Amino acid sequence: MPTELDKRIRKSKKFLKPFAKAPLGHFIKGRRVKGNSMTTFENITPVDNSKLGDIWSGTVKDIDVAAQAANDAFLAGWRDMPGAERRDLMHAIADGIEARAEEIAIVESMDTGQPIRFMQKAAIRGAANFRFFGDKAVEAGKGLSLPAEHHHNFTTRHPLGAVGVITPWNTPFMLSTWKIAPALASGCTVVQKPAEFSPYTAMLLAEIAYAAGLPKGVLNVVNGLGETAGKALTEHPLIKAIAFVGESFTGSLIQKQAAPTLKRLHLELGGKNPCVVFDDADMDRALDAAVFMQFSLNGERCTSSTRLLVQETVYDEFTAKVADRVANIKVGHPLDPTTEIGPLIHPTHFDKVMSYFDIATEDGAEIATGGGREGDEGCYVKPTLFTGANNDMRIAREEIFGPVLTAIPFKDEAEALSIANDTDYGLTAYIWTQDSAKGMRMARGVEAGMVWINSENNRHLPAPFGGMKASGIGRDGGDWSFDFYMETKNTCVAYGTHSIPQLGVK
Repeated sequence: MPTELDKRIRKSKKFLKPFAKAPLGHFIKGRRVKGNSMTTFENITPVDNSKLGDIWSGTVKDIDVAAQAANDAFLAGWRDMPGAERRDLMHAIADGIEARAEEIAIVESMDTGQPIRFMQKAAIRGAANFRFFGDKAVEAGKGLSLPAEHHHNFTTRHPLGAVGVITPWNTPFMLSTWKIAPALASGCTVVQKPAEFSPYTAMLLAEIAYAAGLPKGVLNVVNGLGETAGKALTEHPLIKAIAFVGESFTGSLIQKQAAPTLKRLHLELGGKNPCVVFDDADMDRALDAAVFMQFSLNGERCTSSTRLLVQETVYDEFTAKVADRVANIKVGHPLDPTTEIGPLIHPTHFDKVMSYFDIATEDGAEIATGGGREGDEGCYVKPTLFTGANNDMRIAREEIFGPVLTAIPFKDEAEALSIANDTDYGLTAYIWTQDSAKGMRMARGVEAGMVWINSENNRHLPAPFGGMKASGIGRDGGDWSFDFYMETKNTCVAYGTHSIPQLGVK
């Protein structure tokens, strides 16, 4: 009798077959196009590093055509469409996502190596993003009433125009919707450049959007490499803003490339996030959260709790429990419903993560569990816990972006805060203590854009999402998204016959 894995593998062959027939091009003006490139690159699955298909490598010309299409669609009526109509369209897109959620999840798992248990939720979360921002489209242009003595000031918001969205290879479908949904709700049009390691579900989203009735040119997708298609997008004069999710170094390059055209930027970048466990914490819940936040999604997430800071009075006991849990995490085929960690995205990234096992031992840390590859094919890495570490080690300072956790002891609250802040990054922090005053002091003092106290990463869409320092610029979520994709205009109206200063009167 076929297992659930067998059934999903059969479905994956069906869903992936169209991508294997011919090189995947772009989606511009409401249809698939080959584009202007004469070169392709391979897309592989990290399950066994076999080829899934070829991708046409987008050119400067392809970006130009897509940017012009987006700008034309913006001027032709998308910017002026009533918010209620945009809302209805976005709800129709959400319906389409839900109808194809299984396909999206399976394609994404095979394309990225992410376990199906998480990709099923990511596809549904993508629909939720469209519904949430669709509902807010009605109020996107709202402003403030700011009366003065002789004048009435009021503000309104207006969409920027055509914007660029550059999305990453970790949970690419959900993160694409996270950026694209508020852009569309605001009245902007979009050119998306997906990560070259995971291009497939961006095409599915574009097809779903247009099947739901999205006007031609409102959402365009150009596949390609960052140094060509991505660079052209960040430099294009018709693109008014860039929303980027990726590593901090690339974010700095985008700043340079976007500077001559004075683009607005939202950069959601890397992290080296502390999970601080005090000796008065609820140890069972802290254990669950510490393991989940680092090892879910293969450890390939910017918000992972990659540095585990544990008070020295409970360090040995707590890290021993973490090691036991980590050793029991199931590594396997991403379509297996029991798999907790799948293969890493690509051989290049696999090699990077694997290199840190030697780096850890060279710097004096111990490998409590894991520390090698899993199996003999594909990009599977054993979940790993480093102990005996300090914050000066490379495993504590560099973003590894894999299923590895570094445990560091601290003496007291002051040292915990010092270690937590001793990093170039500032995306998230997780605080575990049953002393509410201590938790609030730590939350106030830690240099991070988001802090969770006695909780795992729990994303609330109306709340702001973003980081400090090398973790990024700007905020997503709720009204913060509209502040990015829209310009705020102030209009001042005189009440009547107040005195106006006169010049040139004899």
